[in-house]
Amino acid sequence: MAVNLVNVEAVTKVYGTRALLDGVSLGVSEGDRIGVVGRNGDGKTTLIRMLAKLEEADTGRVTHSGGLRLGVLTQHDSLDPAATVRQEIIGDLADHEWAGNSKIRDVLTGLFGGLELAGFPQGLETVIGPLSGGERRRIALAKLLIGEPDLIVLDEPTNHLDVEGISWLAGHLRARRSALVCVTHDRWFLDQVCTRMWDVQRGDVHEYEGGYSDYVFARAERERRAATEETKRQNLMRKELAWLRRGAPARTSKPRYRIEAANELIADVPPPRDTSELMKFASARLGKTVFDVEDVTVQAGPKVLLKHLTWQLGPGDRIGLVGVNGAGKTSLLRTLTEAARTGGEVQPVEGRVSVGKTVKLAHLSQEVAELDPATRVLEAVQQVKDRVDLGKGREMTAGQLCEKFGFTKEKQWTPVGDLSGGERRRLQILRLLMDEPNVLFLDEPTNDLDIETLTQLEDLLDGWPGSMIVISHDRFFIERTTDRVFALLGDGALRMLPRGVDEYLERRQRMTETASPAPVSAPQVERKEKPAADQRAAKKELQRLERQLDKISTREQKLHAQIAENATDFAKVAELDAELRQLSGERDELEMRWLELAEDAE
Repeated sequence: MAVNLVNVEAVTKVYGTRALLDGVSLGVSEGDRIGVVGRNGDGKTTLIRMLAKLEEADTGRVTHSGGLRLGVLTQHDSLDPAATVRQEIIGDLADHEWAGNSKIRDVLTGLFGGLELAGFPQGLETVIGPLSGGERRRIALAKLLIGEPDLIVLDEPTNHLDVEGISWLAGHLRARRSALVCVTHDRWFLDQVCTRMWDVQRGDVHEYEGGYSDYVFARAERERRAATEETKRQNLMRKELAWLRRGAPARTSKPRYRIEAANELIADVPPPRDTSELMKFASARLGKTVFDVEDVTVQAGPKVLLKHLTWQLGPGDRIGLVGVNGAGKTSLLRTLTEAARTGGEVQPVEGRVSVGKTVKLAHLSQEVAELDPATRVLEAVQQVKDRVDLGKGREMTAGQLCEKFGFTKEKQWTPVGDLSGGERRRLQILRLLMDEPNVLFLDEPTNDLDIETLTQLEDLLDGWPGSMIVISHDRFFIERTTDRVFALLGDGALRMLPRGVDEYLERRQRMTETASPAPVSAPQVERKEKPAADQRAAKKELQRLERQLDKISTREQKLHAQIAENATDFAKVAELDAELRQLSGERDELEMRWLELAEDAE
């Protein structure tokens, strides 16, 4: 039986007159990987802060098992601004010690792209104070993952990570033995990592088995059986379930619920988008030309990001744009936007961008536009228009669209200055849609939005007849709202990827393996040159050792999975644990040998 790590008993937390949590009782055991979802402001962060004893409950109690080692990533780090990256992540370990530790190497490579931390001005010696919030957050996450906590508590860990970083983090957490409780709006991440879900709603927490896909089905089934009054929400959940099961069948890791019941539930749900019908609408609104890019070079200051790009965005095209940070995704959208807003007068340094005469562009940037803080939410939307045509005969008033995006009638009279970051982001999207654009550029639209708001946005975009480019680290959102994926791989070119984000990750993996030299134990120390023959022999032996280490790592992951599967069979667990310890000893010997050879290979 799994050991209980944390108990939450009859916990209540009240803010003002609102009970965020009302008599909630939960538990976290060894091996649990729990995803926490719910609307912004419903108490997700409050719940995990109380779980970690960072915040006191008004009533009830939270107990930790004796000697519990807890690792917590909050939305605000506690790093020392005067310290260096090395001091915070690695501490006082010597170069040969940390470089010989496979976990440290894996974390640094996964979160920073390599042991040199190329994105930081002085690598490991960079002082933390001047760094951005995203960079500091990655440092805090690396520090946590290098440790050995029994329970990891993460609040929005995928914020400020790119698609590659999120994919690495998911694999890393799956392979760890630590228990996990994680708040995130990244639905792909929840499906990959979590085996249980907590849904925080109106002061209560509903528990579900499985990842996000299983949660969507179970919640839709529960609401159908209960014949709830929330018909709109139920329809949205059924629609998303239909997409999950039809469009990406591999998402659901196990058939925990009867397939027949699932098929019955979605039998009358049409596909999320009628692509051919939307293309007709888009062509009628836009004509033949939207954006034609001819032999264009895009620069950011002196740095060339894209070279001699020829590309076309046509009517009704829905494009997902992925790529490494700094490859030029946002710069490409800015180049197109400037050409559109100036009627083609502002052009890139080389080449030409042609813009269709009927293009009406709305560009959602990563920066939240400033509004008069005294303006009410509804007034801010009505400043754009009173009514909006969302396509396919769907017309809404400003108030109705506000409600669809989670602004209740009472909330619509809240001053903009009193809104949270997520609510301001919602308002920004609302104002864009009210202007009835026929071309949308969405740069990281999922930032600060909860899953329910994302679902509402996806539903609106399903019937929206126009052309669209989406930049997002949220692969679920990209796969859900776009039809084709293009990638900027950092080599100055734009490529279409028929297999989408999976193909992008495979290509980046190959590029990394080709470009990355074998890691060295102490890169800052000067050494005497070795004879060329000795260097070649050492490199060959290094490659052999690395292949052996990879095999051991794969076997260790399988053993961890088998231990989890056989948790109640103590004899089997003991046998597997003995093999795991033997492999660990072999790995230590190989790593020591690798460390010795690393010097000879230079």
